[in-house]
Amino acid sequence: MFIDNSQSIVFDYQQSMKKLHSWNLSYSDARDLQESLASKVKFIPLKKQPKLIAGIDCAFSKDGKKIIAAVVVLKLPDFVPVETTSALRKVTFPYIPGLLSFREAPVCIAAVEKLKTKPDLFIIDGQGIAHPRRLGLAAHLGLFFDKPTIGCAKSRLTGTFEEPPVQKGTHNPLKDRGQVIGAVIRTRTNVKPVFVSVGNKCLLKDAIKITLSCAVKYRLPEPTRLAHQFVSKLKLKT
Repeated sequence: MFIDNSQSIVFDYQQSMKKLHSWNLSYSDARDLQESLASKVKFIPLKKQPKLIAGIDCAFSKDGKKIIAAVVVLKLPDFVPVETTSALRKVTFPYIPGLLSFREAPVCIAAVEKLKTKPDLFIIDGQGIAHPRRLGLAAHLGLFFDKPTIGCAKSRLTGTFEEPPVQKGTHNPLKDRGQVIGAVIRTRTNVKPVFVSVGNKCLLKDAIKITLSCAVKYRLPEPTRLAHQFVSKLKLKT
């Protein structure tokens, strides 16, 4: 049973969150900003094994005019639920392929700002650098959070790959223009793979290891799987 702490006292995220830019941007400005911010993503080894991992997922209201973000924080190694938060915002940016983060990031940030706990790492349902301009939702949020961040998407946005073997734990590189931008990982035997990439402050090998360690029974890692369940319930009320 989750406890929604959305109305709890705000932790220090509002002070520690980086203020990178405003969200009132044109299509061309958003593209230019992605290319500029992509160079700020840090590829560094994880300093320690995370103890608190947060999963983030979003959903749109039935009429498509609002967007909901849910955050679920779990304590390792047993994936004990620690905290959940959520946020609701009006959709202010149109659907444009490759610019998803400009629709979803503001509400994700609003939900994270409500956290009382401080996750060591975030797993986000979306792309990290596995993006045409190397700045998907997970990478974009990773720069705002200034924390280790992993993108774990259900489908490919860009790049080519060879299907990994059917056994759980197997993976192959996702490549684009000669660069390895992520990994295609089989988290369950004979089940479709997930697409994992660095968001910020970790290496791809870290992202692969964390994703597999969190995919205990299902295709999706527990943090984003539970965040998806939570946001789906909220959607029914929106």
